[in-house]
Amino acid sequence: MGRGRAKAKQAKVARELKYSTPPTDLEALQRELAGKSPDKGQDEDWYSDPYDEYDDEYRH
Repeated sequence: MGRGRAKAKQAKVARELKYSTPPTDLEALQRELAGKSPDKGQDEDWYSDPYDEYDDEYRH
């Protein structure tokens, strides 16, 4: 595949990303703005590293 074809494909993908509008979950946005916790009952941090328990074991 030549450079022109690859560049055209990249431009097409970039254009789709730039101009597409993903569906908006208005209920989730309203909960977030109101400061309510998610309905799923998750009390964990929004990010948890699954390898935290091994972190101290491999540090020198």
